[in-house]
Amino acid sequence: MNRLECNDLRFVPDSPAGHYESYFQRANHPQRPLAFWIRYTVFSPKGHPEQAQGELWAMWFDGEQKRVHKAYRAIPWAQCAGAGGPLRMHIGHAHLTEGALQGSAEGISWDLQYTSPVEPLLLFPESFYERAFPKAKVLVGSPHALYSGTVAVDGTTHDISEWPGSQNHNWGSKHTDLYAWGQVSGFDNEPRAFLEVATARVKLGPWLAPPMTPIVLRLGSDVFALNTPSHLWAARGSFDNFEWHFEGHDEHVRVKGRMTAPAWAFAPLEYRNPPGGVKICLNSKIAQCEVTVTFADGSRRELHSAHRAAFELLGDRDRLAALGCSL
Repeated sequence: MNRLECNDLRFVPDSPAGHYESYFQRANHPQRPLAFWIRYTVFSPKGHPEQAQGELWAMWFDGEQKRVHKAYRAIPWAQCAGAGGPLRMHIGHAHLTEGALQGSAEGISWDLQYTSPVEPLLLFPESFYERAFPKAKVLVGSPHALYSGTVAVDGTTHDISEWPGSQNHNWGSKHTDLYAWGQVSGFDNEPRAFLEVATARVKLGPWLAPPMTPIVLRLGSDVFALNTPSHLWAARGSFDNFEWHFEGHDEHVRVKGRMTAPAWAFAPLEYRNPPGGVKICLNSKIAQCEVTVTFADGSRRELHSAHRAAFELLGDRDRLAALGCSL
């Protein structure tokens, strides 16, 4: 898929099927533990398309002060708009287009531009995006995006100058039952590397299926996509106490990694689920990540990021608490 296809809006306004769809942007200061995350969302509950809403989410992560600021705003979809083709979404007076975003919500405002000369990255094989399974789709429309502009938090304006990050797109008819998701847009010792990884578990009746862990790593001009069904069965992924271990391999390469962040670096968000209920997303954008890449010839590459990893955990409140992940 090209960028135009990746960012095409899948939402059908009059459909009763239930749908959520988000375009989110995130970036980190190149050296300091500072980051922002901004999400433009449409939410339509199953059976009630007339209740569809646009949602704005914004977060500012300050690892120096050990604080996370978050903002949220919901607006009837009648006051919003989205379109297929070139990226374009309006949530009230907040705008998102290919290369720019402006808006505000509850003490956080932004005026940003971004560029990305790199082609999109798919977490799943391309054919999976037209299938019923998985119900939740995720991709990176603009990896290695560079953001510039301003983000104002509670009256303090922060200048953003070529912060590395990404523009992302996800959608589906229901949220995954339990997952960890992570991304690194440039490691401290390898700025050209890009990692996208998830460990997901879905319900089969009353039980959770074994975890599936797709991994895609771009390392310079090489792409290691460990995301086919055979890769998923061979991969490993587990998380608890805000620490996540993942590993995948094929005949050419083995990718083994760890993500972690202190509890204060996460903020809890309530994501409404189209079929009903609420999922809790514990969201951090200043996590630590370490990855070891071992090649078939025995050579190794060590990648590390001190505080520029995106790390999210999503699930039911009780299940996350049982894993030691509650705030």
